[in-house]
This record gives sequence, structure tokens and C-alpha cells, in this order.
Amino acid sequence: MHPPHIRARARRLHLSGASVADVARSVGLSYRTVWHWCRDRPEPLVPGTASRCFRCQDGVDNPTDQPAYAYLLGLYLGDGHLVTSARVPVLRITCGNAWPGLIEACDTAMRSVLANKVQRVPKDGCVSVESSGKHWPCLLPQHGPGKKHERPIVLADWQRPIIERHPGDFLRGLFHSDGCRFANRVSVRGKDYVYPRYMFSNESADIIGLCQWALDLLGIAWRMNRPNSLSVARRAAVAALDQHVGPKS
Repeated sequence: MHPPHIRARARRLHLSGASVADVARSVGLSYRTVWHWCRDRPEPLVPGTASRCFRCQDGVDNPTDQPAYAYLLGLYLGDGHLVTSARVPVLRITCGNAWPGLIEACDTAMRSVLANKVQRVPKDGCVSVESSGKHWPCLLPQHGPGKKHERPIVLADWQRPIIERHPGDFLRGLFHSDGCRFANRVSVRGKDYVYPRYMFSNESADIIGLCQWALDLLGIAWRMNRPNSLSVARRAAVAALDQHVGPKS
């Protein structure tokens, strides 16, 4: 199956007056394929969520709401799953019942980026925030078969500038999904000390690396406390991360 943005581009060219043959040459596909899209079974140029897919409809590489996209990408890399085997792809992000604010923020981010409708499906101890849309694969190219830690997770060229502009929102998504902020308690020479600390855990070395990269962009100190977990514990670093993430709600 050809990517949706290729089909959308072909239809735009044809509707602008280009012949099927010219369109086929422009997109590098066969005449028969383009004829099928544009003449045999034409579809509206803006069906469903296509009108909101910045990779297809607008022909540009940047979403209109970049902070929401960066946040949603972080949530997806942590606790998200994109089902592409269904007739219409379904984005699912799992949120714990203990964090109603997170559920609301996830719902809002999906609507801000692409979704016309969002469902909240109750599960055992959590809620699956779900949205169906043909264009989710356009916006989340990290999807693929199997578990995330069993395949490479690499940002597309067009995604990196978005995260570079909004690393705090990206980190908020990562920490809201697979991270936490808690009070760390230590005892030194019989005296107890309590200080806030952030932890982020993920089995994917690539996703851990993206978290490290985003922290570096903000100049926030971190260290690996386990092979699959990093910690932000210095007072200044925690204060800096509080400006972008903060505790879940």
C-alpha cells in the first residue's frame, strides 16, 4: 500500500489540471495506479482526518500545533500503540486511572494534532485513549510490528526539528507515560533527607537515547541508574525539569 500522502499529492495534482500521465510521472508510479486513484475510484481530497494531516493535506512538514505533537509523540513512544491491521488505523495510548489529568491531556493532544473523535475505553486499572484515523501512520512513522524495544526507533528528518523546538513538551510526554516524579528518601549518619527526583524507564535503548537527547537540549543533567532507566536528581536539574514536566495529575 502506498503512503496516504502520495495518494493525496496525486489527487491534488490531478484536480489542479494535470493529466493522469503527468501525475504518474510526477509521483513515480504507474499510470494504472494513478488512474485508479483519480478516475476509477476518486475520493474527496479531504476525507475524514486528511484535512488535518499536516504531512498530506498541507504539503508541509510542520504541524500547526507543534507542542501538542511533541507531547503526543512522547506519550506514544512510552505507552502508545498504533494498530495498522484494522481497516482504519487506531492509535491507542494507555493511561492509569490514578491520573485523570493525564487522561484529559492525552485526549486533548490527540484532538489538537489530528483526531476528530477520541474514545476512552475503560480497562483494568487504566483507560485506553483511542482515536481512529487513516493518517496516524503518516504522523507516527515509528510504528511497526512487534514491541518497540525489539525494533529500531529513529526520528524522521521532519520530526527532529519539531523536538528541537519543543523538547520540554516531548519530555513531558515521555515522563507522563514511562516516568515519574517522586520524593526520594535517604539516610546519612542517622539523619533522613527527602528530595524530589525524576525517573524515566524504558526497555528501548533508542527511546532512552531520545530522552537523553531532549534533556541535553535543555541543559538538564541526568545519569543512568540502570541500563533501562535514567535519573534526574540534582536540585537545579529537577527545578529545570519541573518547568516543563512536573508531577502527573
